[in-house]
Amino acid sequence: MEFLWPTMLIFVALAPVLAALYLRLQRRRERAVAGFGLAGAQVGAAARALGWRRHLPMILFLAGLTVLLVALARPQTTVHLPSREGIVILAFDVSGSMAAEDMLPNRMEAAKLAVQDFVQRQPESVKIGVLAFSDSGLSVQNPTHEQATVLTAISRLSPQRGTSLGNGILAALNIIELERNPPQEPLQYSERTPEATPTFTPVPRGTYIPAVIILVTDGENNEAPDPLAVAQLAAERGVRVYTVGIGSAAGTTLEIEGFTVHTQLNEPLLQEIAAITGGTYAHAETAADLQAVYANLNPALVLKPEKMEVTSLFSGAGVLLLLLGGALSLAWFARLP
Repeated sequence: MEFLWPTMLIFVALAPVLAALYLRLQRRRERAVAGFGLAGAQVGAAARALGWRRHLPMILFLAGLTVLLVALARPQTTVHLPSREGIVILAFDVSGSMAAEDMLPNRMEAAKLAVQDFVQRQPESVKIGVLAFSDSGLSVQNPTHEQATVLTAISRLSPQRGTSLGNGILAALNIIELERNPPQEPLQYSERTPEATPTFTPVPRGTYIPAVIILVTDGENNEAPDPLAVAQLAAERGVRVYTVGIGSAAGTTLEIEGFTVHTQLNEPLLQEIAAITGGTYAHAETAADLQAVYANLNPALVLKPEKMEVTSLFSGAGVLLLLLGGALSLAWFARLP
């Protein structure tokens, strides 16, 4: 337990002072009663007959006062609140072939339109991140609940260079891992030898975590690593990859940096990546198919640790103890402690 105003705990020292004062008054009362002879002996005998009950009201009164003094320091504790959460990483292919116009106005703009409605339909409990990849992967927007921020990040995407589907999936897996297991300390420069990267235990086949990757691409891959090998890595981590094909199977001719190239949608590769990871393949023209991605996300019920101030609980408990002690004192002795 932590305290927002820890210096106020100094007042808790009043409790033992009051307890010592009470004991001193009790001894003084006993000596005064003993001075009255036979009448005092009868009063003393009656007090002893009450036993521990004669001290209970004061014990409750002091306990209530102590709790109230602790409440002055504004205690807070960590509670684990249930929440249904999921993570969606939108991995966009921004390679040069995405400028092809076999989908109007071009593949890139078609890709953006294909996922905008999907983003807007997600509940607030799902965090969405945006990743752009060509020959490498770059996080454009970290996973967030703010849908407007996600849509703004998507609108900034534009075609770049070559294509590495494997790097796109790897970058998305790294983002998911950081979201699920954030570093305990902020990253900083150090001359120490870095520790070995911890290995992970593959999850049982058919087990999936509440996080998916939506790979929006034309499927053309011309750079390492092997996307199928990386897809197997995603499957071992329990992350499903849903592939969304952009373009046409017939393809089109495209001018890139003075070269004429023919580019076409590689559906077999995208279907195989989805099959390996337990995801599905959809063509961007069928926007309804994208909604099936969320239907299979299965957000998990997780317990999130959050700090909560519990001053009101201490205050309520303290007042309750004071009232209980006062009520018993009035009922047994017709006086307050």
